[in-house]
Amino acid sequence: MSKHAWSDVAKDGLWKNNAALVQILGMCPTMAVTTTAANALGLGMATMLVMTLSNFVVALVRQWIPTEIRIPIYVLIIAAFVTCVELLMKAYTSALYQSLGIFIALIVTNCLVIGRLEAFANRNPALLSAFDGLMMGLGFTAVLVVLGGIREVLGQGTLFAGVDTLLGSWAAVLRIQVTQGDSGFLLAILPPGGFLVLGLLIALKNMINALFARQTSTAAPVIERARATQL
Repeated sequence: MSKHAWSDVAKDGLWKNNAALVQILGMCPTMAVTTTAANALGLGMATMLVMTLSNFVVALVRQWIPTEIRIPIYVLIIAAFVTCVELLMKAYTSALYQSLGIFIALIVTNCLVIGRLEAFANRNPALLSAFDGLMMGLGFTAVLVVLGGIREVLGQGTLFAGVDTLLGSWAAVLRIQVTQGDSGFLLAILPPGGFLVLGLLIALKNMINALFARQTSTAAPVIERARATQL
């Protein structure tokens, strides 16, 4: 496997084919849990772990999976890893587990996870597939955290409130009180506010892509064609 293949996978997962900003997948948990950055980080890390492990296992055993029943087998593999993650969160981060609720279990039905198994892990080597799951999950997590952070600041005036429920008591120092007072912009923590913020993030990504495309076309050398003169 060439370095070019690994870099392409990283670019696709983190930016070019980002699950939340380009593919628009996983919208149900995205809108539901991104009311705070801590919840978004917890769900994103869980999804990333499940995607990485599922991609790796499917890529290992893909030649023994019958084509006719591959989707049910994918779901069983994903469900096994989701159950492991769910039990770990319930044991070590119970407060966050209760906050996320059913959305941890719903990772099983996330189109992003199943889609990567079908589109990538079913056709590529195990290590590259695991890396694809990691990058796709990392890109998804980054968008969730940014979205959750913006909604939390606007709606509650804090940032990373409750992150100690995920990372431990030491992480309590990461909590930032951005504004004082109990009143906040209520729309930001409601689903319509989530869609508005996500739309702005997508627009920002498109603007950045257009800017880079314009710079690339400007920097490209212009090759003049030789003209044949008839005598």
